[in-house]
Amino acid sequence: MDNMNNNFNQMPVQQNGGAGLGVASMVLGILSFVVCFLVGYVNIACAILAVILGAIAVKKGGKGKGMGIAGLVLGIVNLAIYLLAIIALESFFQSLGLSMF
Repeated sequence: MDNMNNNFNQMPVQQNGGAGLGVASMVLGILSFVVCFLVGYVNIACAILAVILGAIAVKKGGKGKGMGIAGLVLGIVNLAIYLLAIIALESFFQSLGLSMF
């Protein structure tokens, strides 16, 4: 009889599958585009976190896989745009005889 009471109290464990990571990745990817011209370092931090969380969400699969892919793509595109902007600005300043760094 004691065995039946112990089994009754145990609840099955549900695995989420990374849905929260996918949502967080997509939100950070969108946020990195919103703040892209306002604060540079916040932009980079959001984009890097979006890429990391998106990669984890895609690897886990489940409900958050699509949003994880979206966050991953947004983060990578935002980092590429930021890198191209830095290169373009540096070449512009060098043509003027100045340097950014």
